[in-house]
Amino acid sequence: MPRSARRLDDIAPFHVVELLTRARLLESEGRDIIHMEVGEPDFPTPAPIVAAAVDAIKQGKTLYTPALGLPELRAAIAGFYQQRYGIDVPASRIVVTNGASGALNLAFACLADPGSEWLLADPGYPCNRHILRTYEGCPVAIPVGPESNFQPTPAQVATAWNKRTSGLLVASPANPTGTLLTLAEIAALAKTVRAHDGHFLVDEIYHGLTYEIDAPTACAAGDDIWVINSFSKYFQMTGWRLGWMVVPEAYVRDVEKLAQNLVLCPSTPAQYAALAAFEPATIALLEERRSEFRRRRDFLAPALESLGLRITARPEGAFYLYCDCSALAADSYTLARDLLEKVGVAATPGIDFGANAPERHIRFAYTTTVERLAEAVERLRTYFARQA
Repeated sequence: MPRSARRLDDIAPFHVVELLTRARLLESEGRDIIHMEVGEPDFPTPAPIVAAAVDAIKQGKTLYTPALGLPELRAAIAGFYQQRYGIDVPASRIVVTNGASGALNLAFACLADPGSEWLLADPGYPCNRHILRTYEGCPVAIPVGPESNFQPTPAQVATAWNKRTSGLLVASPANPTGTLLTLAEIAALAKTVRAHDGHFLVDEIYHGLTYEIDAPTACAAGDDIWVINSFSKYFQMTGWRLGWMVVPEAYVRDVEKLAQNLVLCPSTPAQYAALAAFEPATIALLEERRSEFRRRRDFLAPALESLGLRITARPEGAFYLYCDCSALAADSYTLARDLLEKVGVAATPGIDFGANAPERHIRFAYTTTVERLAEAVERLRTYFARQA
């Protein structure tokens, strides 16, 4: 058979999904598995959102929408920026997408020339670099660690930039570490990128899920920044596959042409459902759930540290704890498989997040109840006691 495209050589499997597949198989055999591997809220989609989708389907609102999304949803997202952040973002710059992944596909399809280099933090969300590679761009890792709160600095960006570099992608809150960038830090990165005439993309899909402060939006640091968000995490609509992107005005038409050809439009029922995401009753429920995520974090972090795992990042947002496991295990991938097979705890090995000491790190998601988290900690305690 003829071979696949050569770009596939550079696209690794998503190991956490493979672990999830194994976990589901063990569950089908009667094993009790505590899921702390996949970045998906365990709460159901809020009832007002579900009701809005049902009403739309009953009314026959299932035909194509404009490629950039329902005008009323774009306007509602613009209103959300005014309500939550106190800034004006024109609805004309908002593009509704097939999840945040769909937004990144459109952004890189628009901006990445073959062979162009893009700077990304390592550790970081793996699909970002693989989406970039699909559009023939070249991801370049910036190793980040505790000294910069696992975020790239302007100095690192300036040092890594060369004549082939086209842009920088950062995330705040970040996956896997949950760390944030302040508005001043975002502005400083934007200034560095502008000085090199590059593109700056900021992933904000965990906005709303922060626990001491509200994360600032990069939209406040300039209208030349590409900002990506999603209805998946805070709004708990993962399977609905809906997100959005704030696009610099000069590129909106280019993104529209790409959307027309690549996806036609996002899911119509999901878009009508999302109109209810910004209703006061929905936001009130989501804020209650945010408080519950904080309660889980505040329980789990010290519990894991009591086992000998080190949390070297400040987990200010998202729902992850990125732990240094090197004092307890030689390799996090082996550890993750062992924990799943031997004690029924599913976690994500560092290998998914890049090449920056992945064997030393493992990620635990607090996307289950405190009671189940407590059970997981006891299983981990038993496992590590056996290894001593």
